[in-house]
Amino acid sequence: MTPLNLPKYNINVNELPDGSLQIFDRLRGKFVALTPEEWVRQHFVAFLIDYKGYPIGLMANEVALSLNGTSRRSDTVVYDSSAHPLVIIEYKAPSVNITQKTFDQIVRYNMVFKAPYLIVSNGLNHYCCHVDIEKHSYKFLSDIPAYDEIVKM
Repeated sequence: MTPLNLPKYNINVNELPDGSLQIFDRLRGKFVALTPEEWVRQHFVAFLIDYKGYPIGLMANEVALSLNGTSRRSDTVVYDSSAHPLVIIEYKAPSVNITQKTFDQIVRYNMVFKAPYLIVSNGLNHYCCHVDIEKHSYKFLSDIPAYDEIVKM
């Protein structure tokens, strides 16, 4: 798999009899198919937990949502202690450039979640913005904030 612009962590990968690979998802508590996007997701989740202090119990992967009558899944959602979404994260494979289309996707998801933070990452480039829902404005941040920083805002 592609080396990422994220800290290394203790990766747990299984090879199935057919030769396909699975990676352990700490949030779902099970092995899932190892795709390039999943490679990014697992590294980014580990980064948030191990380096930014995000509580594993307040994070979820593949969160279902309904948008304009269609079912979608947000890659990762981080909640506050009252179960309100704080951050939604969209991942792409390292080979996929992050474009306006990626931001449009996460903004559509946020019409449902109304989270104050949005993160987009392909494992090489990471973008985080703070959203002011009431003012319909946003501001890109220079770094991914620690969990204790976002709950104070």
